[in-house]
Amino acid sequence: MAYPRIASLKTHDQFLSRLTELGLELPSDENVQQGGASVLAQPIQLTHDLIGNRFCILPMEGWDGTTDGQPSELTRRRWKNFGISGAKLIWGGEAVAVRHDGRANPNQLLLTEANLKSIESLRLDLVSAHESRFGNSDDLLVGLQLTHSGRYARPNEKARAEPLIPQHNPALDPRLGITDDSTLLSDDDLKRLIDDFIGAAVRSQKAGYRFVDIKHCHGYLGHELLSGFDRVGEFGGSFENRTRFLREIVAGIRSEAAGLELGVRISLFDFVPYRPGEDRVGVPDEKADPRLAFGGDGSGHGIDLAEPSRLMQLFEELGIQLVCTTAGSPYYNPHIQRPAYFPPSDGYQPPEDPLVGVVRQIQATAKIKQMHPNLTLVGSGYTYLQDWLPNVAQAVVRTGMADSIGLGRMVLSYPDLPADVIDGNVMTRKKVCRTFSDCTTAPRNGIVSGCYPLDPFYKAMPERKQLADLKSKA
Repeated sequence: MAYPRIASLKTHDQFLSRLTELGLELPSDENVQQGGASVLAQPIQLTHDLIGNRFCILPMEGWDGTTDGQPSELTRRRWKNFGISGAKLIWGGEAVAVRHDGRANPNQLLLTEANLKSIESLRLDLVSAHESRFGNSDDLLVGLQLTHSGRYARPNEKARAEPLIPQHNPALDPRLGITDDSTLLSDDDLKRLIDDFIGAAVRSQKAGYRFVDIKHCHGYLGHELLSGFDRVGEFGGSFENRTRFLREIVAGIRSEAAGLELGVRISLFDFVPYRPGEDRVGVPDEKADPRLAFGGDGSGHGIDLAEPSRLMQLFEELGIQLVCTTAGSPYYNPHIQRPAYFPPSDGYQPPEDPLVGVVRQIQATAKIKQMHPNLTLVGSGYTYLQDWLPNVAQAVVRTGMADSIGLGRMVLSYPDLPADVIDGNVMTRKKVCRTFSDCTTAPRNGIVSGCYPLDPFYKAMPERKQLADLKSKA
C-alpha cells in the first residue's frame, strides 16, 4: 500500500495537512527554538542526577560484538557517536545480556566479570567523546540496558533459535518451532535469572554506569512475563505474580548495589502478532490470542492503559523515576513498534500509514504522563517523522506530553542531530533516516547492523554489496 513519504512533505503546512487527512492529533511547532532558551535544551532534574537536555539515545540491539560478548571496533565507533550526539541521556547504549543463554544473537554484548573492563571502556569512550565536543560531562547521564531475550534468544548461531519462554503463545510458538514444554522456564529458573540480573547490575555499577534498565519491552522475557496470564506458579496469573520478576530484581539491586539508579523500558501496549498477507501487507495472525497483548483492550488491535498505569504506580512505589516507553515488538508487529515506510526483509508492508503508528505511541505516552506526572518519561517512535522530528519533539516537550525524546535508528545515520537541533543548525537532509530498514534487514540475515544507505562508513564496507544482493533476491 502506498502512502505519501515524509520526505515529500516539503513545508510544515503540508506536514500538518497530512496529519489532518489522517485524522491525527499531533502537536508540531512551526519554528524550532535554538540555544539555551530552547525547550529541548532545558535540563531535567532527578532526585540525584541532572540530565542536561531533552534528547535521549535509545538502546539498540548490537550485532557486532565478539563471540564472547565484548565490544568490537564497530561497537566502539557507535558508542563514540552517541557521545558526540549532544544527547544528555544515554539509555543503555544497547541491550546487554545478563547471561549467555539470554543473548539475542551470538555477537550481543554479555556482562560477565571477564567482560567487565571492556564494557566499562565503552562508557569511558562515550564520555571522552562527549567531553571532547562539549567541554564536560557533568550533566550527562549514562546507563546500561540489562536483558534476557527469552523467546528470541539465539546465543550460539545466528540462524538457530534457542527460545526460553515463560508461557506458550499459539501464534508465536510455531514460528520458533516450539512444540512441547522443553523451552518453558520453571519458577526456579526465573529465580536464578533474577540473581543474574542482580549480579549484572552490581557489575554495571562497578563499571561506572549511573543506572540500569530492567528491560520489559518488545516481546523479550520481562515483557512476556507481564502477559503471563496462563502461567501457573509464583510468576503468573495475578498482577502481583506477573510483576514479581521485576520487583525481586529491584529489591536485590537495592540491597547489593545501593545508590545505583533504576529505569525500565516498557512496551506500554501491544497488539497481536501480524504476518504478511497475500499482498505482503501485514494482517493479524489468525492463531493469535489477544489476551496475551499487555496493554491491549482484548480485541488484539486496541489499547487499554489500565494495567500499564498500574505498573507505573508500582514503579513509583519502587522509587523508579526513569521510564522509557515503546510499544509492541520488532519481531511480530514492527509497524506498531517501529513505524517505517520500507519493511525489513522478513517483515511485511505496513497496513497503515506509518504516521498513525508514530502518533499512537506519542499519545499513549502522553496519557501515561498525565496520569503519572512524577515519572520522567522518555518517548519513542520519533524517527519516522524525519525532517519534522524537531518540530514535533519541541511541541511534545513544551506541552508536557513527555519529558525526553528518544532517538534510535536516527542516530545511526545522523548521530549529531540533537546537537544540530539545539544549536539551530539546518538539518543535513542527506543524513536523515528514511526508514529503509537496512539496519534491521542486515542483522536478520547475519550481517552486522549499521546504516548502509546513508552512513559513508558503512557504505564503503563490503557487506553493503552483500546486503544489496540479498535484497534484490527477496
